[in-house]
Amino acid sequence: MASNNFPGITGPARTDLPVLKPYVLSGGTYDEMFLVRWLAGMPPQFILLLLLAWPTMAFAQTASYGMGDAFAALWRWIPFLTFQGFVFNVVISVFSMLIGTVAGAALGLGQISRNNWLRRLSWGVTQLFRNAPWLVILFIVLLAFPFEFEIFGVVIPVPAWMKAVIGLSLPIMANISEIVRGAVMSVPSAQWEAAESLSFTRTQTLWQIILPQCFKRMIPPWMNWYAILTMATPLCSMLGVGEIITFSRQAMEAENNRPELLVPFFGYALVLFFAYCYPIARITIALEKRYAVKL
Repeated sequence: MASNNFPGITGPARTDLPVLKPYVLSGGTYDEMFLVRWLAGMPPQFILLLLLAWPTMAFAQTASYGMGDAFAALWRWIPFLTFQGFVFNVVISVFSMLIGTVAGAALGLGQISRNNWLRRLSWGVTQLFRNAPWLVILFIVLLAFPFEFEIFGVVIPVPAWMKAVIGLSLPIMANISEIVRGAVMSVPSAQWEAAESLSFTRTQTLWQIILPQCFKRMIPPWMNWYAILTMATPLCSMLGVGEIITFSRQAMEAENNRPELLVPFFGYALVLFFAYCYPIARITIALEKRYAVKL
């Protein structure tokens, strides 16, 4: 039978070396809910302090790269973002507005045509593109248009920015169409009657009497839509078009995609768009007041 005598514990020690006695929990039993009760017993102020301190400790681990470094990185990329990024936004907006204005003017005149079929067709096209989301139109144009086409054996490539110009010009065309139609309809009917009494044809009346009066009325909304179009050009980044938002993402990737870069880079894009569009908005308001119809 084994003896229950343990040297150094229940009996005299056989050596002068220290012996570790077994650890006994206070209370005699192990409480499995001890940690839960300990956490539940913490004061709310300590828990709030812990929640606030955790992000601070996490940020301290990356404190070697701060906002000063982010703005320094932006400073290095400013020439690239401005002259190869934002300039392209302006180019896209100018060409889209040019195409949209020409097509919209023709569509607007079609809405006031005496030909019933032409008038209905022009109205349908106007309402379709006027009430369609711009991003959806851009994706449809991207998928519908080929990347290149051949004319008399010559292959002509269609870059992505040209597709973006076509896609953005369609909703602008529809809105310019409504501007033209509204401006023509705003001319008092006495103008038409006076021209008819002088034996002017409808074409002569429209081009020599009515439209010259409409130009001043169409300038403010036309400029307003150009500002809206310019601010919509970042949508082209969804198509992979090289513009300021696309190049900003590429620059941030080159800087290891640090989260501190988001505010400086996109904030700089915001400043550029504001600096370009705000003067247009102020000029639009001034022209609107100047050319307002005096009743």
